[in-house]
Amino acid sequence: MPVSPAMAENLAVAVSSLYEEAELALIERITRALAVDLDSPRWAELKLAATNNLRAAIEEIIAALQADASGAIHQALADAYDRGQQAAVAELGALAAGPALAAAETVPAAAAVDRLAAALVQETGPAHLRMLRTGLDVYREVIAQASSAPLLGATTRREAAGRALAKFADRGVTGFIDRTGRAWNLTSYVEMATRSAVGRAAVEAHTDRLAAARVDLVVVSDAPEECDRCKPWEGKVLRRVGPPGPGTVEVEHAIEDGRTVEVRVAGSLPEARAAGLLHPNCRHDVSAYLPGVTRPRPKPPARASYEQTQEQRRLERQVRAWKRRAAAAVDDAARVKANAKVRAYQGRIRELVAETGLPRKSHREQIGAPARSAVR
Repeated sequence: MPVSPAMAENLAVAVSSLYEEAELALIERITRALAVDLDSPRWAELKLAATNNLRAAIEEIIAALQADASGAIHQALADAYDRGQQAAVAELGALAAGPALAAAETVPAAAAVDRLAAALVQETGPAHLRMLRTGLDVYREVIAQASSAPLLGATTRREAAGRALAKFADRGVTGFIDRTGRAWNLTSYVEMATRSAVGRAAVEAHTDRLAAARVDLVVVSDAPEECDRCKPWEGKVLRRVGPPGPGTVEVEHAIEDGRTVEVRVAGSLPEARAAGLLHPNCRHDVSAYLPGVTRPRPKPPARASYEQTQEQRRLERQVRAWKRRAAAAVDDAARVKANAKVRAYQGRIRELVAETGLPRKSHREQIGAPARSAVR
């Protein structure tokens, strides 16, 4: 059975939803704190005096998040690794026999899972401190903007607070930089990191099993809706490990003793992955390549273009963004407007999936529903 990041993609939801829901809880808590006594002439004084109360509330959200996130991360990676292993066992069981299959069934998993989980916990750890710092900074920023705007005759305090909170809802908790230098907000960063980690766990488990079975070559599928990073590797045979670059290898025939076969390889799997193959959202998979036996798989028909799949993701992000706007609304009018935007973007998603045949993934339009009770 081939392996791909998509095999474990749904496992990342359990982790990313915790952080997205924690961010929503943060937005709601700051909004409620600021909305109390908003029309009082002593509003700014009262809000600044209550800063420590807000700090305690944010720390409570973070404590609940930390308690849940570590276990969710470990479970997601354990499940992803198990899926990758089972994929390899199923593949080898159908294609191999004897010592090779026996060897593939003896690979330990605990140490690999612990290593992958520890790396992801370390990568997402700074999010907790960032949430506290951002929450308090935004609280003070809204107080300053809402207090000064009426003095300048620009707007009312309520309107100024609403605008400032809407900006916060749009950007969320920011300040996360990945290895390439790209900036992310909290939920997008955790989602990216977790999906990368579970995809990596599934692929690593698969290749660990192949290594135990002494299968040294893999082949990349030819997938529809591919991106430019992956297209050069479609249908290519790769070394499971080894030097980069194309070449020809002479290997033993998979089922005929004493016979060798020349195989043209495009490079190594680590090389292809470094170039972008098997990234999060990747449509491709890799499977064991058995010299003299494996035949190219037909390319499945495309449901849509790659650009249309990315448009679906953009619309899903807009749905979530306007749900956060609703959470940050200081009055009913702003909340009604935000909810209308949610429905409008959901309508555009329905139109897109009807036009293309792409599946609608409603969980990507939600904000942490599975984890909501954990951060309340």
